Amino acid sequence: MSIVKTVPALARAGVDINFRRLNALSNRRAQSTVASTQADQDVNNREDAGAQSYSSRKSRNASSSPKISIDFEQTQEAYKSKDNLELLRSLVVFKLCSYDLLVDKNKELMDISKFLLGKKAFEQFMKMTFYGQFVAGEDHKSIKPLIQKNRAFGVGSVLDYSVEEDLTQEDAVTNEMDSCVSAAEKESMGHREKKYKAHQQFGDRRGGVTGARTYFYTDEAKCDQHMETFLKCIKASGGSSVDGFSAIKMTALGRPQFLLQFSEVLVKWRRFFSFLAAQQGRDGMEALEQRLELQPLQEFMTKLGATGDFHGWFTGEKQGSGTIDRLDWNSLIDDRIKISDLLVVPNLKTGQLEPLLNKFTEEEEKQMKRMLQRLDVLAKHAEEHSVRLMVDAEQTYFQPAISTLTVEMQRIYNRGKPVIFNTYQCYLKEAYDIMTMDVELSRREGWFFGAKLVRGAYMYQERSRAEEIGYEDPINPDYETTNMMYHRCLDYVLDEIGLNRNANVMVASHNEDTVKHTIRRMNDLGLTPTENKVYFGQLLGMCDQISFPLGQAGFPVYKYVPYGPVNEVIPYLSRRAQENRGFMKGSQRERELLWKELKRRLASGQVFYRPQPEPAL
Repeated sequence: MSIVKTVPALARAGVDINFRRLNALSNRRAQSTVASTQADQDVNNREDAGAQSYSSRKSRNASSSPKISIDFEQTQEAYKSKDNLELLRSLVVFKLCSYDLLVDKNKELMDISKFLLGKKAFEQFMKMTFYGQFVAGEDHKSIKPLIQKNRAFGVGSVLDYSVEEDLTQEDAVTNEMDSCVSAAEKESMGHREKKYKAHQQFGDRRGGVTGARTYFYTDEAKCDQHMETFLKCIKASGGSSVDGFSAIKMTALGRPQFLLQFSEVLVKWRRFFSFLAAQQGRDGMEALEQRLELQPLQEFMTKLGATGDFHGWFTGEKQGSGTIDRLDWNSLIDDRIKISDLLVVPNLKTGQLEPLLNKFTEEEEKQMKRMLQRLDVLAKHAEEHSVRLMVDAEQTYFQPAISTLTVEMQRIYNRGKPVIFNTYQCYLKEAYDIMTMDVELSRREGWFFGAKLVRGAYMYQERSRAEEIGYEDPINPDYETTNMMYHRCLDYVLDEIGLNRNANVMVASHNEDTVKHTIRRMNDLGLTPTENKVYFGQLLGMCDQISFPLGQAGFPVYKYVPYGPVNEVIPYLSRRAQENRGFMKGSQRERELLWKELKRRLASGQVFYRPQPEPAL
């Protein structure tokens, strides 16, 4: 198959893209996703026949593997990679980040400092303080010493070029509105849902976001530049370690209009399944448990006025079972031959069937092709350099398309090992359903599932946008619910790893309780750190008391490593100050541990302490 068959717009636009190596998957997919009867048996095996094997394996592994416990109070281990000046810098920066006035006015204060000190002195001041704390260096050459030092203490790197254009709010809004509206939409606005339209008051996507870089589309040349930057990141990651990660953002690779429209199509298509399931009395179930009977489906669609053989969409193995699940339903959107005339959903207000998407113009089709081609180039480059490519999550109105395209890359490149990692934001109400569906798809088709679990970076913006524009808030109601969702998703992936070792997860969290929970579950499941199935991730300059003890204990742990020229990373540093303010106000623990270690060194005469790495356990 071709990735382009995943894009429903192509069903109507008649576009066809042939990427290298993609056609080989078509036969495998036809034999896997549509094989619902076999999938049912696989799911049942997970609960009965497989449970016995899983239980015995778990017991055997848990009893044969030594239990690992880490004391995060041991400051000598936590900060052994830092000299005294680095400890002092951390204390000063974290303290400054706790003052509301300084954080709220940090951009203005940095501008004043630059004016008073001059460019060179300002850059030196930033390297001694905020930049030195949170950014690795200016380019691929200057970041190597830090990466190598962290590696010597058991901590790897996820490289992230953190430069973004310092646009005015007016320019950001203009770029967003121009790039998120298609020519067809300008002619007829009737078929778009308000969530998946660009709104001027939220055109500047930088507002209400912490710890996430934002890209705005200007032209295709700029997207090519972003791709080249990502390629350099991948190459640097491959050169710095044998098991590195590199992060990318899909909005950097093409016109966001495509992601908006594709996301709307996917959501409407999935919502249609839920609507049909409710008609058959199967609402209220978890995503993987819902099934549709084909004959009643055909009768109901005919009553709605649809034409065509809906039952005939599902052939082969489907004829025996007479039912389909959500994965079978989702697979239809990949086959434009079958759905080119039938990809319609009912408008519940008018009672009429409507097409999911208008046609693209010729230029918009070309832009869409280029975006998919850039993504494929990056994935292939990561595979060639033995680097794991981590696709970051973004706003919910882009995310369905981003996740679907990332899964398509996983289906291609994760056949022999996990190369592509998808990101799941656990503050979303639907995080568990989305992730479990992807795990089930990987199980059916036999590829490696790779996930990064985060709590999320867009909460304030998402909640404000939903309230003001008028659609359901996609965010969990409070932190506790989000925490429960995170652990629920994490436990599911850990169980999957324990069952067949074909899944991998990065626990991207600064929450010590979450890290301890993960270690306990690994002990229970007999998962050892050296298997490299469970990774841990924290931001550079934060939570060293978690990262380095994990690395010294032999766990694969990574720092998210930003880099870029000082003046061009100011927007990133400004947001990091905002994020750190909340983090430090919520807990004094890291500062207390830093003081404890600094006082211990001074009391023991280690005034000129120099880090000396020791072999990891």
